[in-house]
Amino acid sequence: GDGTLRAGVIAGIVGLGLVALYMLLYYKLLGLVAVCSLAISGSILWSIIAWLGERQGLALTLAGATGIIVSIGVQVDSNIVYYERIKEEVRRGRAVRSAADKTFSGAFSTIVWADLASLISAAVLYQLTTGTVRGFALYLGIATLIDIAVSYFFMRPLVVVIARKLVGEKPKRIGMSHIDAEVTQ
Repeated sequence: GDGTLRAGVIAGIVGLGLVALYMLLYYKLLGLVAVCSLAISGSILWSIIAWLGERQGLALTLAGATGIIVSIGVQVDSNIVYYERIKEEVRRGRAVRSAADKTFSGAFSTIVWADLASLISAAVLYQLTTGTVRGFALYLGIATLIDIAVSYFFMRPLVVVIARKLVGEKPKRIGMSHIDAEVTQ
């Protein structure tokens, strides 16, 4: 049991590292926001896991670790939705700063609907199953709720600050290729 859980956690950490590397290489400064969002979400989730362990006697199982690993995809997807909307607007001729400000409401709507699908799945699994699958559903559901909060209260403000202070009108800093940058000019 412990060896399997340890192997699952190690696999999750390796996967997280690869996702972080990809986001940094592809999205540059926005990838840094994604990594920070993952770190904040992970910190909040770990605090909840610790609290549930101490107060409710719940243990993290391999299924729960799997739910957490799946939630990494949910979180990264939220970042990608917002970033790609920004890039679309920049390709249409909007300034990076303006695109970061104006596209979030549409992106957040998409994020909420996608997260709602994960929450429904987690709720159904939690209600219809027993044992370890419930742990998967519980941690996936909690992580998905955290994603909504982190997307709204952390990701958006940080992206706007980066767009205003660090990117300016240099789309390459947010991962737009030379061809994408030419389209905007």
